[in-house]
Amino acid sequence: MKVFKVGCLIAFMLATTGAVATPPNIILLMADDMGWAQTSYYGHPLLKTPNLDDMAASGLRMDRFYAGAPSCTPTRASVMTGRIARRTGAARVGDSINKQEKMLSIAFREAGYATAHFGKWHLNAVNTPEHPLPGDDPHNPGELGFDYWLSETNQFNLNPILSRMGERVQLQGEGSEVIVQEALKFIADQTAQDKPTFVVIWYASPHRPMKASNADAQPFLAATDRVSADHHAEIVAMDRSIGMLRDGLRNLKIADNSLVWFTSDNGGLPNIDHPSQCGDAARKSGAPEADNLAVGCHTGIHPDTTGHLRGFKKDLYEGGLRVPTIIEWPDGISPRISHFPSGTVDMFPTLIEIADLDPDSINKVHDGISLVPAFKAEPARRDQPLGFIAGGSMWLDNDWKLIHTWDNKYELYNVVGDPREEQNLLDQFPDRAARMRQQLVAWNKSVERSMTGADYPKGRVLPSGR
Repeated sequence: MKVFKVGCLIAFMLATTGAVATPPNIILLMADDMGWAQTSYYGHPLLKTPNLDDMAASGLRMDRFYAGAPSCTPTRASVMTGRIARRTGAARVGDSINKQEKMLSIAFREAGYATAHFGKWHLNAVNTPEHPLPGDDPHNPGELGFDYWLSETNQFNLNPILSRMGERVQLQGEGSEVIVQEALKFIADQTAQDKPTFVVIWYASPHRPMKASNADAQPFLAATDRVSADHHAEIVAMDRSIGMLRDGLRNLKIADNSLVWFTSDNGGLPNIDHPSQCGDAARKSGAPEADNLAVGCHTGIHPDTTGHLRGFKKDLYEGGLRVPTIIEWPDGISPRISHFPSGTVDMFPTLIEIADLDPDSINKVHDGISLVPAFKAEPARRDQPLGFIAGGSMWLDNDWKLIHTWDNKYELYNVVGDPREEQNLLDQFPDRAARMRQQLVAWNKSVERSMTGADYPKGRVLPSGR
């Protein structure tokens, strides 16, 4: 086990903030299919999210934070590796991640942290809802750096059936609250042993199929349909669980030196006016939600999930990638709102710098940067653009976004001046578009090399690594 050392970052914090020179607890929270505007601090017309609102007021609210991809599995892979998912083997929903990847969980475990995963996993090549992970699954959380896990392959709701270290267990209560209660037990046990914790809590809410309690759904039924009411109700329950977590950390007297990072795995679901797939037809059919889902039909959510940003889940437009994000850490972060462009690929380099871990614990070829400078002040610009691949590809360079569509067309937007991406500026700024296109092509070639295993010690993807 490594001995924790006080590096330059912690020394700086001691000098400027009075923070203690003890390793911070790290707790990562991620919603599932929660849109950018689905909080009351963004002015949602129906939702009340008092705990997220309070967290945003006391921490760093990041208004231009991008999921690693516009869908579940790839974003989770980007969190764990600091790399765009296509480099890691987990490029599509339901793919398994290459075990040759350097993992965030492994970095913290090797540094002496107690590591644990709670909730949705989705990195083990199984895409079936309510499928608790078996202990012999070669890609379960225990195989990828977690000392303890209470997990589900995909979705869970009320009274969830989960896998506790490979043993199938049924728990009672609302799913989001259940996994937070279990996480607090783990954190309390480790705190009693003076051991810092790295805890990942990945919610299944508000992903379909929604099964909220009647008590949580009832307040929404006067303003919207049952499917939408259940969707909002799951966010309400998740927000309540975040309040439980923050209260629990305070009761354990570790809240000040605990970094809690909340985000979502992709943008919001389509709304009634812009439905995906079967959309309104499914709604009007009167068929049960489960039947619609079985044939790939998704009804729209009302009201709007993205704050009228363009696109939704699975899109490379802002609505598909921009997600609500808050980082709260009283010892290390001054409350403010940031508009700095950042994403889930930045989480790994940020967290290992915060905890002063070995820089070699991250993959040598990675796509993120440390956001530590943004904890104190707004950086002037981002030097390393963000790349995305999903159907087409996208290159985000500060205010500017270049999209290469699946049918080989290009679009250029200034997403600060035009966040709804209504005006394609490709013809007005040909030089900028050409420069960004060249950068995107070069980055894509780098990703293709990674896919062959070029970044791994053996230079290839080993069968055992899958």
